[in-house]
Formats: sequence, structure tokens, C-alpha cells
Amino acid sequence: MSEAVMTEQETAAMTGEEFTRLTDAIVASVTRVIDGKPDAVRSALVCLLAEGHLLIEDVPGVGKTMLARALAASVDATVRRIQFTPDLLPGDVTGVSVFNPVGREFEFKPGAIFAHIVIADEINRSSPKTQSALLEAMEEGQVTVDGQTHLLPQPFLVVATQNPLEMEGTYALPEAQRDRFMMRISMGYPDQRSEALMLRQRDTVNPLDALTPVVTAQRVQDLIAWARAVHIAPAIEDYAVALASATRTHPDLRLGASPRATLQLARAAKVRAALDGRGFVIPDDVTALLVPVFAHRLIPTRSAGGARARTTAETIASILERIASSVRVPIASRT
Repeated sequence: MSEAVMTEQETAAMTGEEFTRLTDAIVASVTRVIDGKPDAVRSALVCLLAEGHLLIEDVPGVGKTMLARALAASVDATVRRIQFTPDLLPGDVTGVSVFNPVGREFEFKPGAIFAHIVIADEINRSSPKTQSALLEAMEEGQVTVDGQTHLLPQPFLVVATQNPLEMEGTYALPEAQRDRFMMRISMGYPDQRSEALMLRQRDTVNPLDALTPVVTAQRVQDLIAWARAVHIAPAIEDYAVALASATRTHPDLRLGASPRATLQLARAAKVRAALDGRGFVIPDDVTALLVPVFAHRLIPTRSAGGARARTTAETIASILERIASSVRVPIASRT
């Protein structure tokens, strides 16, 4: 473990300088593996500190799983990876009760979901039944098996990767499952410089092997608490609600953003403000996160046509323009 890691026994109170130092260390660690994708790295960190979950959607081979593994390697916490396949069963994820002939009773054997960071690789290659095994865990931080509730470790983050639905052997995520993810992002192809650098550096060495944790799970909890305390003014809360409400009445959408989406937008905005060194949320924090937080939850009407990602992004842009012209955008408030 590197010297930057703090022990769980450390009782020093979190300060703004400490928050910045530790979050910068996480970003620097992940960037050693994921070069040229600062927005993706920052989004992953926002989800971790906002107690959300991240869905990474893109074509194979662009670094989706690598980003998830780099984030996991940067935190001194338990990490499990689940490779989702068509034959994966819900019990493989949550765990099962096994009869112990010695004690003559059933014993619970935890599944792979029992970890601080869970990498759900190619989540849309499993059946909707297996995907649904994540619903309770992602929302409530617990799983229920045979009537018994088992708490998951905290912090708890699911980083799921999925291939586009046009790829062979994929199942669309149900609306309830998509709504559990705070953000959906795409990696995209690297620029030529980053790709050439990757060829030189990874010919004989896997950069993941060189990563060491820079923060403990307990310290992540402190970072989460610090970000949660960031102030968001009532006017900015009303602004976020107005944006969410507009998606529910837009003619091009048959399913708008849920109240959960509004709550997660506010939480993510707090983290974004904290990462920028502010103790208060500004409107730009909200608008910058609208597409990654809202787009995957919106379902266009059949008449809207076009690719889903393009349609929802354009719809969100039109909503922003309409809200800006009809509702007074609040100014930043420190009180």
C-alpha cells in the first residue's frame, strides 16, 4: 500500500485540503491506466462519492472494464468482478442458502455482490431475471435471500459495463434497472496520441499491476460525508425539479426522469461542486450532469425516431433552452 493510504484508525477530521488531496490522488491513479479520458474518470469518481452506481456503455475494446478495474485498484477495499453471461443465475450474484448436514441447518453463502466495489462486466449479456438480482442491492445496500436480509459493506459501488444493443447476444436492461444507475457514460475511442502511447507502454507491462490503493474504504466514507455536506440552495433544488418535470411532459418522451433521478442529480451536483473546491452548488453543476444522469432513463416516443442516445441528448438540450427562457435560472448562493 502506498504512503498516501490512510489507516482506518485515523481519526483526523476531513478538511477541504484533505478532500482535494485524496480525490486528486484517486484521479491520478486511475489516469495512469486510462489516459486521455478525464471526463470518464471524473464521472466514475462522482458516482463513488455520491453513493450512486455507474453504467459504462460502448463497443468492446475501448477500456470500459479497464476503467472499472483501475478505480477498484485505487481504493483499498474488497472488490469482486462478475462476468455476466446468459447462464448466470441470480443466486450466483446474491448468494444462496446451503444445507449444513453437521449443524442440520441452512447456512447463507454470500454471492459476488458482497464487496465494496462490484464490477458487473457486460451486464446486458445476462437475462433480465439475473439482472434484477441487483435491484435491491443497488437501491438499499442489502440483499434478501430466503426471507433473510443481509447488509452489504459500505461504501458500495456497482460499475457495470454493457455493449450497445445492436451487438449480438445482448438483452436490453429493464427500465427499473437503468433507473438504479446514477450515470451512464461512454468511453469513446482514444485519440491517436493516447492510442500510440498505449501501444508503447502496454506491450510487455499491464499498468493495472503497478497500481496501489491511495485511499481506504473508511476514508472514502469520510469523502462521501464531506461531499454530502455541500450546500444546495432551495432555488437550485427548484431548478433541478423543473428540469426533471419538463422531461415528464415533453412530447418526444413517453417516459421522463423519475424522482430518484432528481435526487441523484442533486447528489452528483454536490460532489461536482466539492471536486471544484466549492462548498455550494451552482446551476452549472446541475446542467453539466443532466445528460449523464437523465439520458439513459428517458424513453422517446416512437414518433421521435432516431438513435436513443442522440434523441435523448437533443431533447435534454431543448428542455434546457426552454427552461432558461421560461424560468429564471438561480444564481449561485453560498448561504
